Order: sequence, then structure tokens, then C-alpha cells
Amino acid sequence: MKEIFPDPIQKLPEADIPLDGIKAYLSQGKDHQILFMKFEKDVELPEHSHQSQWGIVLEGKIELVIDGERNIFEKGDRYFIPAGVKHHGKIFAGYTDITYFHQKDRYKVKSRC
Repeated sequence: MKEIFPDPIQKLPEADIPLDGIKAYLSQGKDHQILFMKFEKDVELPEHSHQSQWGIVLEGKIELVIDGERNIFEKGDRYFIPAGVKHHGKIFAGYTDITYFHQKDRYKVKSRC
């Protein structure tokens, strides 16, 4: 498969996200983060909450249960999770998105050890 993210995105630092089979590039703002994420494996997301999150699906499929409501999002769909709202779900292999977190410290840069 052709790389979905262009070179300038791939040159961003990688985000340290504790999930197996993910590659995420991190663009850091003063009060937010934007992640460019792609998943090679299915991933179960445990229930959690944080500051608001907005995402747009570029490829694949994600199932999100947001505040008790089950949703399936696919290519071209957008989703929004308000601050503090509990959510969980499943990300399917091949999923790619751009996600905005209204939180400057949601993820750290992955160390290059």
C-alpha cells in the first residue's frame, strides 16, 4: 500500500502511544496536539476519558462507544468526543486518521532508544 502520509508528516516526531501495531506522528501546538495515526493490527480501546477529541477517518473503520452510544465510523466520517466523556471501542487493522486533541500533553514524543 502506498504511504498515506506525505514526507513532511512522516518527519514529525512519533507519539508514544501504549498500543500495539500503531504508528502515530505528533504535531504539537501550544494548547493542543494533532496526531496522524495508522494501525496495522486490530486494537481494543479500554474505557477512558480526557479533554475533547475530534477525528476524521482517512481509511478503514473504527467502532466507538461514546457516552454509552455505539457508533461505526468509516472513511470520510468525522467524530467528536466532548471533554470528560467516557468512551471505548475497537480500531480495525488498516485504520488511518487525523485526530485533534484539545490537550497539549495528551501524548509524549516517543524516545529513540
